[in-house]
Amino acid sequence: MNSPPNPAAERTEFVADIREFTCDGPGQRLDRFLADRCHDLSRSRIKRLIVDGSVQVDSRARDAGYRLRPGQVVALTVPEPVPSHMLPQDIPIDVVYEDDWLMVVDKPAGLPVHPGPGHPDSTLVNAILGMRPEVATVGGTMRPGLVHRLDKDTSGLMVVAKTDAAQAVLSNQMKLREIDKRYTALVHGVLSPPEAVIEAPIGRDPRDRKRMAIIDSGRNATTVYSTLTQFPRHTLADVVLKTGRTHQIRVHFASIGHPVVGDGTYGTADSRLGRHFLHAHKLGFRHPASSEYVECDSTIPDELQARLDDLRLP
Repeated sequence: MNSPPNPAAERTEFVADIREFTCDGPGQRLDRFLADRCHDLSRSRIKRLIVDGSVQVDSRARDAGYRLRPGQVVALTVPEPVPSHMLPQDIPIDVVYEDDWLMVVDKPAGLPVHPGPGHPDSTLVNAILGMRPEVATVGGTMRPGLVHRLDKDTSGLMVVAKTDAAQAVLSNQMKLREIDKRYTALVHGVLSPPEAVIEAPIGRDPRDRKRMAIIDSGRNATTVYSTLTQFPRHTLADVVLKTGRTHQIRVHFASIGHPVVGDGTYGTADSRLGRHFLHAHKLGFRHPASSEYVECDSTIPDELQARLDDLRLP
């Protein structure tokens, strides 16, 4: 693909960014009004700015759900980016694709995406900051550059934004389900039918807050699978995520009686494997600058391939 425009100017000395808009129609929520006019800012960033008091309606702070009236003036101040306080670390990460706007990395299993309870550092975010310090100011201080996540023990492709504008566009593509995310999964049992769509709402398990579950009050979730290889007691499947809920693939397959191999949370741990068998092997999206389609592939990790080879033994 052709090289996109160089956004170097976006990373020069900061100039105060103050924007004003006049409402020309009744009843629109404040956060949606700004999202329709500030395409370089993600919806989550806009909501943070509203909460932080950086948005005023007729010189008065309002909440995100405030309904605007015709003629009201909305003033938005985008503050200077605050560098992440997270520690840059020298953690080897394979970079599959990179330009001035974004990078696609191949995350290894066992590496958390961002700091959390039990792992304050040694995460993908720390690795990215070690490789590309400029990402520290993109999209906030806790998860700089991140557009989506993978579970700690899921390996594979992730896209990381290197500018606020790129993160806003990619986050919107994610919200609109325009990013193609494909996984390879090995599950217990024989999938029947060999191709199907799993639709079931996912939410926090009310009996165990560390788990997710199929619950009526959960958020809608859609997973599409097709069989790649059928073994006597296992199925290797290609999985497409239409939504991006926490633990979605693992919860959905467990809910139909076919938990992912090695998943100790929703099935049974596999001591030979040491992780669950789930790999994000393909990622496709429109480039935030050029709109050209970018598609990246990742080969299956050695430990997963070895597990498949075991299943093929007579």
